[in-house]
Amino acid sequence: MASSTISFTPRQTRSAISAAVLLLTMTLAGCGGIGTVPASGARPSAPASGAPGTTQAMPRQPAADGAASTASVPARLPGLGPRTLAEIPENARQVVLVTGRGKDSPISQVVLYRRTTEGWEPGAAWPAHNALKGWTDDHHAGDLHSPIGVFTLTDAGGRLADPGTRLPYDQSSRGFTLGGTGFEGEPLAGSFDYVVAINYNHKSGTSPLDWTRPLGADKGGGIWLHVDHGGPTHGCVSLAQEHMKELLRTLDPARHPVIVMGDAESLQR
Repeated sequence: MASSTISFTPRQTRSAISAAVLLLTMTLAGCGGIGTVPASGARPSAPASGAPGTTQAMPRQPAADGAASTASVPARLPGLGPRTLAEIPENARQVVLVTGRGKDSPISQVVLYRRTTEGWEPGAAWPAHNALKGWTDDHHAGDLHSPIGVFTLTDAGGRLADPGTRLPYDQSSRGFTLGGTGFEGEPLAGSFDYVVAINYNHKSGTSPLDWTRPLGADKGGGIWLHVDHGGPTHGCVSLAQEHMKELLRTLDPARHPVIVMGDAESLQR
């Protein structure tokens, strides 16, 4: 199925003032743990926001498990080396593959793969953003890099109502509201309309808003899949709103979904 594309204009300059404004306006744990946390652990509040993200065409529906596909599908996930493949759990039947353009690039591509008896069947390729400074094997809070690795996907939420996901969904008009502007001056409103927690330093089985950090606060957290706002993130991976909705409707806990994320060169290890 043909789909439209989103063109991302490379950032030519970054203002230190703009970055400072962004840090002050981020109001919760998402996108790399930027924000202020009440000592009580209560969810922080933020001004109301509204504008949804941009949209694109839906991907084709994958064949049912065990059904033959009309096109050949790879026996192994493409672009992944032995080290990365070894990290994918044996029971994983859904893989969200995020391939970054470069180690220092905030531009990436997302493809949702589904394992069938024929192999790994891909969905559509979706454009995405990752962190401002690219990717790292050793993520720390506030380093403006997205963590490289394989992580489970178990919990979702958002400012808007559940679009029909099988994942546990925490709707909060307060906890997922965001204001301010991003690194390129783009409005952040609507970025957390839909989110999926990436289980990097996140306790599986809890809301994306949960502040528990199993690896310690220094290792960051609040790394999510969320709605794209048209620019780099603090550490998350962002997709057009319609793609986030499609992803939420497709992810199935019974298929043990995981996300495999990193720059193309690192994933080939």
